[in-house]
Amino acid sequence: MTRKDSILTVEVVEPQMVLTLRDICERGECPAEFVIKLVSYGIIAPVEDVPEVRHWRFDVAALARLRKAQRLQRDLKMNLPGLAMSLELLDEIQEMRREVDRLNQQLRQLMGEW
Repeated sequence: MTRKDSILTVEVVEPQMVLTLRDICERGECPAEFVIKLVSYGIIAPVEDVPEVRHWRFDVAALARLRKAQRLQRDLKMNLPGLAMSLELLDEIQEMRREVDRLNQQLRQLMGEW
C-alpha cells in the first residue's frame, strides 16, 4: 500500500472582499466561461444583479462554492444540472445540521434547568 502525500493550500481572504470575474477565475483556476455557466445555473451568484458580465462582483462565499463545484465535477464527473442539485441538497443538509445542533443545545439547557 502506498501513501500519497498531498499539500494543503490555505488562502486567507477578507470576509468582506469583493472579487471581479477575473479575480474569481484566477483564484478558482478556471475559465470565465465556466463561471458564467455556474451563474446561469444558479450555482453561484454575483453580489449585485447587473446584466453585464464584465461588471459582475463576487463575494468569498461564491469563491468557496465555485471550488466545491469544481471538486464535485472533478471527483464525481457531474454535469452542471447535477452540480446545481447536489449543491442545493448539500446546503439543505448543512442547514438541517445547524438546526439539529441548535435544538440539541436548547434541549440540554432545558434538561439542565430541571
